[in-house]
Amino acid sequence: MNALSGSTHWSDFRQVAAGDARLMEAWQQHFSHRELFDCWEFWADKRQLPPTGTWRNWLLMAGRGFGKTRAGAEWVRGLAEQDGSLKIALVGATMAETRAVMVEGPSGLLNIGRPADRPRFESSRGRLRWRNGAEAYLYSGENPNRLRGPEHHYAWCDELAKWAYPQDSWDNLQLGLRLGKRPRALVTTTPRPIPLLRALLDTPPDDLVVTRGRTFDNAMLPDTFLAAMTASYGGTRLGRQELEGELIAEVEGALWSRTLIESCRVSDIPMLRRVVIGVDPPAGTGADADACGIVAVGLGNDGNGYVLEDATVQGCSPEAWAAAVVAVARRKGADRVVVETNNGGAMVESVLRAVEAGLPIRRVHASRGKIARAEPVAALYERKRVFHLGALADLEDQLAGMILGGDYGGPGRSPDRADALVWAVTELLLGGQCEPRVRMI
Repeated sequence: MNALSGSTHWSDFRQVAAGDARLMEAWQQHFSHRELFDCWEFWADKRQLPPTGTWRNWLLMAGRGFGKTRAGAEWVRGLAEQDGSLKIALVGATMAETRAVMVEGPSGLLNIGRPADRPRFESSRGRLRWRNGAEAYLYSGENPNRLRGPEHHYAWCDELAKWAYPQDSWDNLQLGLRLGKRPRALVTTTPRPIPLLRALLDTPPDDLVVTRGRTFDNAMLPDTFLAAMTASYGGTRLGRQELEGELIAEVEGALWSRTLIESCRVSDIPMLRRVVIGVDPPAGTGADADACGIVAVGLGNDGNGYVLEDATVQGCSPEAWAAAVVAVARRKGADRVVVETNNGGAMVESVLRAVEAGLPIRRVHASRGKIARAEPVAALYERKRVFHLGALADLEDQLAGMILGGDYGGPGRSPDRADALVWAVTELLLGGQCEPRVRMI
């Protein structure tokens, strides 16, 4: 087996042996099939393995399907199995995603490695515990205060670009990352140009290692999937971000900059006088149709607008998206639904009333383009009159693609979510008045 000794990683050997059947057979005879199956270093792309050096933060920024989650879970597993004294933070975008992706998902901590060595999940305590005593605790980027106080040796942060309160959550995590001789954090994320991610990339290289990857680098993905993604998104701005793993800079001339959006984010809101649902119905039906933009906005008793929820649906029948509109209207206690009727006119209203006969509907007709309608709403953001309750990632991506005096440059064919928001904010802050009523959310 001297031929094997020169490999830096087992993944190097795998690539060499793949073209030499005799060498692969010798390798498989030396190690059992079970050992090969369980050996992450054998199967991993080298970029999925921890870098060397004295780094404090490792940023694995790659396209969807590259294998970021598996890399994060394997890093945590390796640490926990080696040292039973460790306390590790697992931070996802939401608690539901932390559990569903990082813990229980196909590449999560409960489904990798040898079954006998896997941790026990204590869901009531939000904790994973290995047999040797190592522990990992579940957190989310939507609750920064929960990260205030606990101390950890290591942290795995997943999809940081989707966190509702990225800066506050990151700061609290870093302040508590102080156990042991060399505390470290791994960030696995698809890139979105949020201020925190841009700031991390400016970190001195001695403190940060950046690893990049593309969707197409994962040889395990089906060729049919890769071909479909290339046909649909190849060369597009969304494809560069979601498939190529490229951090796209701010769109020049955007009505909403990422910095502006971040400055208008809040975690608490005042009592609400009104709630309006903005709706931008799709022109067609079926899986390939545009989304039905559905956004709930409240008017606070301080006179400001608060974007409460993006309930947009895609690929639905008229009856299905109408039901989604009614559901969010009930959930938020809305006193009006403002619906654009350029595509369908009275038919749009009749579809909604078929689901909820008493739904208070105001029909609006767009006489100007989406960008022109959005300009006065963007000005309200600049005057700090509109705020987002937490993160609304898909909606914010569309807002950041609305270009002054130009064409839409964000994800999707049309800014359906952004247009729904514009109708709702226009009704609340730039339109007519209704009898105020106080509501709590």
